[in-house]
Amino acid sequence: MRSILLFLLFMPLLALSQAQIPGAAQDIKVGLVLSGGGAKGMAHIGALKVIEEAGVRIDYIGGTSMGAIVGALYSSGYSATQLDSLFRNNDFSVLIQDELPRTAKPFYEKEAAERYALTLPFQKFKVSIPAALSGGQNIYNELVQALYHVKDISDFNELPIPFFCIATDVETGEEVLLNKGYLPEAIMASGTFPSLFMPAEVDGRILIDGGVLNNYPVDRVRALGADIIIGVDVQHGLREREELNSATEVLLQINNYRTIGQMQEKRLKTDVYIKPVMEQYSVIDFEAQDSIVAEGTRAARNQWAALKEVSGQQTDVSRRPPIPKAVDSLVVNRLIIRGNSSYSRGFIKGKLRFDLSEKIAFKDLQEGIINLAATDNFATIRYELISNGIGEDLILHLQEDPVQSFIRFGLHYDDLYKTAGLVNYTKKKLLADDDLASLDLILGDHIRYNAEYFVDKGSYWSFGINSRYNSFDEEIDYSLIQQNFSTRQNPDINVINLDVTDLTNQIYMQTTLREEFAFSLGLEHKLLKFSTRTLNQLPDGLEDTGLQNSDGRTYFENSNYFSTFGQLTLDTYDDKYFPTRGLYFDGDFHLYLFSSDFNDNFSEFSIGKARMGAAFPLWSKLSLNLETEGGFKLGVSEITSLDFVLGGFGAEMINNFVPFLGYDFLSLPGNSYVKAYGRLDWEFARNHHFMFSLNYANVEDDLFRIGEWFTTPDYSGYGIGYGWASFFGPVQLLYSWSPETDNNVVFFSVGYWF
Repeated sequence: MRSILLFLLFMPLLALSQAQIPGAAQDIKVGLVLSGGGAKGMAHIGALKVIEEAGVRIDYIGGTSMGAIVGALYSSGYSATQLDSLFRNNDFSVLIQDELPRTAKPFYEKEAAERYALTLPFQKFKVSIPAALSGGQNIYNELVQALYHVKDISDFNELPIPFFCIATDVETGEEVLLNKGYLPEAIMASGTFPSLFMPAEVDGRILIDGGVLNNYPVDRVRALGADIIIGVDVQHGLREREELNSATEVLLQINNYRTIGQMQEKRLKTDVYIKPVMEQYSVIDFEAQDSIVAEGTRAARNQWAALKEVSGQQTDVSRRPPIPKAVDSLVVNRLIIRGNSSYSRGFIKGKLRFDLSEKIAFKDLQEGIINLAATDNFATIRYELISNGIGEDLILHLQEDPVQSFIRFGLHYDDLYKTAGLVNYTKKKLLADDDLASLDLILGDHIRYNAEYFVDKGSYWSFGINSRYNSFDEEIDYSLIQQNFSTRQNPDINVINLDVTDLTNQIYMQTTLREEFAFSLGLEHKLLKFSTRTLNQLPDGLEDTGLQNSDGRTYFENSNYFSTFGQLTLDTYDDKYFPTRGLYFDGDFHLYLFSSDFNDNFSEFSIGKARMGAAFPLWSKLSLNLETEGGFKLGVSEITSLDFVLGGFGAEMINNFVPFLGYDFLSLPGNSYVKAYGRLDWEFARNHHFMFSLNYANVEDDLFRIGEWFTTPDYSGYGIGYGWASFFGPVQLLYSWSPETDNNVVFFSVGYWF
């Protein structure tokens, strides 16, 4: 018993003396510092590969901006190789721009995105510029999924590798240490580079990129208890004037005035300093991932001996965090919404598109968040996933966009409407929450307008009012007028200039399903005029006295029509003008009940039409778009003003005018038609398309009644063209021909159609 007591008494002294024996093994703690630098931060991945290969165990990580993103992922358990794959599988140049898929946008937002070339905030009669290029939503979504396995860790010291990141309080100018909270939100705040991303709100503070004050937090890593500091610095020196070719580079240059001076001291505090050569790269050169990662590897290789020396001083280098497992599904059983002062819970939940307490794919959650972002009602959307025992809480933090008014612009030219410039004013929350009012004023060769008021209730019944005024003129064959209106034969007239004027007013209800289907019911008033000045300019003795004349014009139609209508639309095309995948269906039925009856021949009739199509890739950069459409008239009315007329090229044809290659505008009339269309699209360079198109049709009166719709097509046309998806809209040049005629037709358009 005495021997046991003596052993217990002297054991601490023995341990202390052993620790003081020279050469005894002592474990050291290694801290890793990762600087910010945007795309250049991918060099951290290459450096980490070499650090792992050297056998160095990392005990603490501190980072800023991109260094925070890479550091957080590594702290959570990802290996350097996994990080390389994670970045390689995501196109960060696309993620940064927050390019939302077309299918996520409400129908009126789809139209806005494909009509206006420029949108600017417009508040208190002042035009401003957007606060940032991106809200960072796509990047945040990816971070939430990638860090899902550590979602319930709110103290970053409890991560597999203790971690922190740095942000800047934009109001006070103070450096902010982020080592607690929701990890994706923290690292997103650390990387909110001014002008590139919207500022982040965390715990009531407005935060921007930590690199503004501390882009290389070496002192804070040392304070955690690190004995050895390994630092990877992807910053570069001041750039020459020729390289300052963007607002981002100018802001980065200004910020570098401070950081370059600080780095002289911070480098001395770094035991193993890894400095990739980054002068040739910018903060947004994400497409250069291979060469940037390789440069990080090369720079770390230069420190191989120092890294091996560090690993030789560590007694346990085998300890590594567990590798994260991919998570593809989850169950959200409670939705908590914060910050939605102007938008109802029903509106928000409807946009999310998934049911609570049911298992959903992770991509369904991301799509729901993107749908909410696509409404353009929120400056930022941040969310947390927190386990609650039986499932998860989805906590939405919404920052509503304070800008509710916009002014938008567009330019266009085509062979039908000629030159046009568009000015739009859009106001949200004009009369109620969830509403939008928009007015297009189109000036040019033809003055037009389009006014819209819409209350969006998502999957519930929404309400809308539209008013549209449209006009154009076109040289057409006079025989078409003689076939469809009561006018005398005149051998001296072959072609006339037809003026078409259309004023349409609608009131309707609409419900949507998954932002892809829209079903509408409504009432419509239409004032339709067909007129010409050609007949009034004939020499004396050749006037066609069989027509009514007014204000120097001869009118063939000047009637008000009143109808009820229903419409069903499915639109999953990824692009309106150059679709490469997706489905499309548009079915419309109008029942015309009353008319002012200019030609004294009205009786009740209806018109139905439908267009359906699919686009799909054949192989890389080559896609096929196939469509079929048709229409018919029911009733015995002699009204021809709303019959179908095929011919021409365009994406904004009114009423029942239908594009048809090989023939000029308004060439093939009839009260019924069927048409098939196909287009091969080869994107031979980014946004540049070579296209081959063909179409076939039968068009005739009572086509379906007489059975001619399923016979060999009477009309065909082909086209070869070039298209450029420019920032101001599509530029399209198309040469078309038809074997039935000797005329070849060239169509040209510039800008979005409106």
